[in-house]
Amino acid sequence: MRAGAWRQLCSPYCSSLNPGPSASSPEPDPHQYQAIQIQQYRVNQRIRAREVRVIVASSGQQLGILKIQDALRAAQTAGLDLVEVAPTANPPVCRIVDFGKFKYEISKQDKEKKQASSKLKEIKFRVNISEHDYETKLRHGEEFLDRGNKVRVQLQFRGRENAHKDLGIKLMHKISDDLATMANVEQAPKLMGRAVTMTLAPLPAGKRKRKFAKMDHLPPEDDSENHDEDEDDNEDTEPVTAS
Repeated sequence: MRAGAWRQLCSPYCSSLNPGPSASSPEPDPHQYQAIQIQQYRVNQRIRAREVRVIVASSGQQLGILKIQDALRAAQTAGLDLVEVAPTANPPVCRIVDFGKFKYEISKQDKEKKQASSKLKEIKFRVNISEHDYETKLRHGEEFLDRGNKVRVQLQFRGRENAHKDLGIKLMHKISDDLATMANVEQAPKLMGRAVTMTLAPLPAGKRKRKFAKMDHLPPEDDSENHDEDEDDNEDTEPVTAS
């Protein structure tokens, strides 16, 4: 086994969630493995292997290959847990670690990954937008939020609309109310020059409930975003008259 692979396995707690390679096999492609869900980790007496390779997570010390009874005894002596982190390795790799802290580190990593993968989408409105266009844009907003993206709502004032900016603020509040089952207001409507902006953050997946008509299939990320921009370009050249 390469030294780099062992250094990765010996890092504290769960710096690597991918199962490690066996001692006798070449280092595999890391993409062939998937992260283990926290509820799928075997801990202490739930570990089925007769022998395991043991690492002390806090210090990185390798205890070598031990019989499962000896590995459990070592964890118990340290007042910690024996956690199987690489079940497909030969023998399986276990760490002596505080399982509570181990779970916390995993949830923290998952949260950071979700935050890193989320994008900020933008939807533009006009004060005199028609009801049909309004619902279409909100449907796009629900699609973005359903993918876990944040949505920035922007309303641009033009010409005489600058004298009625209160209508723009009122429309922003209406938008946030209509999307309340999908998102929280992360940044309240803020007036800056000739525009007012607001940022919405998606609710947890289990709490989202779409209010507007659902499409059978969500369009691809790029297509939906470009489609929204195209609509905005059309509004720039051919403003919609309020109904």
